[in-house]
Amino acid sequence: MKKILSLLFAFTAAIGMSGCGAEGETLQETGSVYYLNFKPEQDEAWQELAEDYTEKTGIPVTIVTAASGNYETTLMSEMGKSSAPTLFQVNGPIGLANWKDYAYDLSDSEFYGELTNESFALENGDEVAAVAYVVESYGIIANQTLLEAAGHSLDEIQSFEDLKQVSEDITARKDELGFAAFSSAGMDGSSDWRFKTHLANLPIYFEYQDENIQSTEKIQGTYLNEYRNIWDLYINNSTTEASMLAAKTGDDSRNEFLASEAVFFQNGSWEYGNLTGEGKFSDEDLVMIPIYIGVGDEANQGLNTGTENYWVVNKEADEKDIEATLDFMYWCVSSEEGTEALANEMGFVIPFENAQKSNNLFVQQDVAYTAEGKTPVSWNFTTMPSEEWKNGVGQALTAYAADQSDENWQKVEDAFINGWASEYALVNQN
Repeated sequence: MKKILSLLFAFTAAIGMSGCGAEGETLQETGSVYYLNFKPEQDEAWQELAEDYTEKTGIPVTIVTAASGNYETTLMSEMGKSSAPTLFQVNGPIGLANWKDYAYDLSDSEFYGELTNESFALENGDEVAAVAYVVESYGIIANQTLLEAAGHSLDEIQSFEDLKQVSEDITARKDELGFAAFSSAGMDGSSDWRFKTHLANLPIYFEYQDENIQSTEKIQGTYLNEYRNIWDLYINNSTTEASMLAAKTGDDSRNEFLASEAVFFQNGSWEYGNLTGEGKFSDEDLVMIPIYIGVGDEANQGLNTGTENYWVVNKEADEKDIEATLDFMYWCVSSEEGTEALANEMGFVIPFENAQKSNNLFVQQDVAYTAEGKTPVSWNFTTMPSEEWKNGVGQALTAYAADQSDENWQKVEDAFINGWASEYALVNQN
């Protein structure tokens, strides 16, 4: 209802504005914006920001949010319609390869001019095809209050072995304590991306570091034993039996953490708004620690920090809609209202000149880790060859959780290594 009222108001406002403009100006001549949003957790904030912009300008802004794990499918469907999105996103170079023919050149836009570093842009030949609009961090969110109730402290956890020792101690006393070490590692589509993508980033990152590369057509799987170890830790020290994970959702995992049923919850800075506020946690309760898997200089490891959120303007849209979309993007990253919403309502760190400091605790902790000299773990999952590859790994992880045999783990490795090579070849066959 809020969205319908907003669009009706936008229609009325735009008609009113046409009487003040050049003779013959109409609603159609003002252009409109249709943004297909990737992030379900920020839907409400985007709807409110769109309403605010429409109230100020009279330009209709429609925000449609794809269901978690279904963005690419939704985008393909929406782009086939006559009223296709004017603004959408890709997750990096691999994603851009699928949509580069639709990418408007942003190089001369005011929006691109606000970018703090050109490294946050993706190019298509001589054109700027996509620009990152948010930098985020993820790791293991910990409830410090529960951790202390279990007789442990953050100072104890500086490595995978430390995390394992603390987690298994909590599991041994689970009935006595009344809570588990980890919230459920749900493998429902609303949650499995945390493990087939975000957790899988760790063995890819360390392999890339060893090889001094940024992408590859054939992953070696050097650190898949360590991937197994952290996955075992999650699923065997959890609120939920490992055999039940296939049906567990992202909401289940979050709600278990909110109910103080678990000390640890793998997720990112985007979850801050869902975990804090009236009746929830305070900043004193929470902390985000690195995801340790037993590789590298763990004492100096930071959070996983990067982006898979690049805006692309649809060059096939009407020219007036393209201009309206560019104006909206510029307002979001340059105005006080836009940057305030991105920083504090959505918890984003944005790589633009007028970015506001976020009140997001996890963002601040990432800054503190870096200031201490800890090295952030880069987001290399944007080089994963396809969504099909992720799905193959996810299905194998789910089967292994239900029956943790060496044979089933071999299927995870096969999906990871052989699936990577075959999907890369398929995607790049032209």
